[in-house]
Amino acid sequence: MEWGMKNRLSRMIKKDGRCFFLPIDHGYFQGPTSCLEKPGETIAPLLPYSDALFVTRGVLRSCVPPDTTVPIILRVSGCTSVVGPGLENEALTTSIEEILRLNASAVGVSVFVGTQFEHQTLRNLAELVNSCEEYGIPVMAVTAVGKELEKRDSRYLALASRICAELGARVVKTYWCKDFEKITAGCPVPVVIAGGPACDTELEVFEFVHDGIQKGAIGVNLGRNVWKNAHPVPMIRALNAIIHGGAGPKEALELFEELKKAK
Repeated sequence: MEWGMKNRLSRMIKKDGRCFFLPIDHGYFQGPTSCLEKPGETIAPLLPYSDALFVTRGVLRSCVPPDTTVPIILRVSGCTSVVGPGLENEALTTSIEEILRLNASAVGVSVFVGTQFEHQTLRNLAELVNSCEEYGIPVMAVTAVGKELEKRDSRYLALASRICAELGARVVKTYWCKDFEKITAGCPVPVVIAGGPACDTELEVFEFVHDGIQKGAIGVNLGRNVWKNAHPVPMIRALNAIIHGGAGPKEALELFEELKKAK
């Protein structure tokens, strides 16, 4: 692996081998998502606790301070919306020249395995890897499922994750699910958790994140479970206690409650 690739990965994945990526790219298909109407205000208190920010170029330019030291993972696929017939018909949206101009530490692209756009989105990934490897830029593949949420099982996600790794992704972002170890066991590159089941309590979030870390994930790429929480800073700090501090779910909950009171 070339020095540039190693250096960019080391910015996002810390010395303990773990990471917390904060995604705010939801607007690229959802529009002004609740709690992300003003992305700059949402992320301001969270950036100090983030190992990288996953963001589109438009929001990066308009809402992220250019003097930030937080590494940028640039979302570079899109061209569909939540009001359309489906989310799977994606294309690459950003050139390699733009990626370099924006000084991205990595890029992220969605693939939709098992849909009519499987070939197209996997080719997007392959072409992006071809372009980015030349300049030492890591590609994070996102195993998206669109509106077909029932596909979030270990057999499907293990298949999709392995294919992404085979095509050259340096990191794979995939959903937490039951038997998560089957995904990490079959994926030869680092896996980060994209999310999990709908959670009613903070403890449920801490439990699935802890489970995923114990079963081989190096970290998370969690947005809504953080910035939609009524107490986002205590939430991200408690999650970091699991990821970087080795805390269990109950310890994380205790920290969350302490930080809420101290606020």
